[in-house]
Amino acid sequence: MDLEYQGIMVWVEQRGGVAKPVSWQLIGQARRLAEKIGAGVFALVQGDGVEHLAQEAIYYGADRAYLIDHPVLRDYRTEPYSISALETIRQVKPEIVLIGATYQGRDLAGAIATHLPTGLTADTTMLDVEPNPSRLLLASRPAFSEKLMATILCKKYKPQMATARPGIFEALPRDEGRTGRIIRLPFTMKEEEIATKVLEFYQDQDRVNLEDAQVIVAGGRGMGGPEGFAMLKQLADLLGGVVGASRPCVDQGWIKQTHQVGQTGKTVRPKLYIAVGISGAVQHTIGMDGSHVIVAINKDPQAPIFNVAHYGIVGEWQKVVPELIRVISAGKPAAATAGGAAK
Repeated sequence: MDLEYQGIMVWVEQRGGVAKPVSWQLIGQARRLAEKIGAGVFALVQGDGVEHLAQEAIYYGADRAYLIDHPVLRDYRTEPYSISALETIRQVKPEIVLIGATYQGRDLAGAIATHLPTGLTADTTMLDVEPNPSRLLLASRPAFSEKLMATILCKKYKPQMATARPGIFEALPRDEGRTGRIIRLPFTMKEEEIATKVLEFYQDQDRVNLEDAQVIVAGGRGMGGPEGFAMLKQLADLLGGVVGASRPCVDQGWIKQTHQVGQTGKTVRPKLYIAVGISGAVQHTIGMDGSHVIVAINKDPQAPIFNVAHYGIVGEWQKVVPELIRVISAGKPAAATAGGAAK
């Protein structure tokens, strides 16, 4: 056991002072791993005016939160974020560093691992740790065209690093009774020293945020074509959710890849997942079986999707979905049904 490196550090990703759920999910998993080896859990919080997130990290399971609060960190940019993160990691010396496998997380993790230098396992779907004395991180991810699971170890370098897909792990309950230390760290980089500038943010109107959605209505091969997805969107809109899809629908060109849920798509953990015309192949269910409530609609009573569903409806989706829309619409105030706020 290398006594120079101790503890598990999680990067808290945020935008506009709002943390990405994967941050709390990884702190929860770090807590579980830490209990196996008797280690502490640390959060790294970067941004401008984000002290509240350092406190939130403690509520979600961190023992210490390292806070770098500086105007140049208001928006994510590789240079200032990686430099300040590197300084912190070199000072704190955690044995494991976990980062969400998001666009920003992948970018930051690669920059950090390159300069430390150390190994990095990307897009993991399972994280475990060997007990003392090795304390090796067991980072597993799909390999060989998603046909096998590979477990990757970094035996020679510290810290051991991994990015993990959002929605894989479950956050611990938020506990305002938890206490911990918030450690402010200095950062002196000036704006004129940074090569890149953020001019504006452009929101792609066609892009769907599956990972943060609380309700997902997903369609599968049983939809028969792209036309039915307009009805799924109507149902999703009524429930305040978004539309998902299985891989065959994407492969057929019925819907964009950004909607794909499953092993080769997004891993999700919404409060409600409605699977319409989805058979339930393991490649899909591995991406959504952590949903709190799963409702399956399928004409085949033997479809494997019913094995993971909490509630099942056997029937043609063309009859079931319109009836759901009718019942939900009837139970909603008119303003809410139209997309406005209910009075």
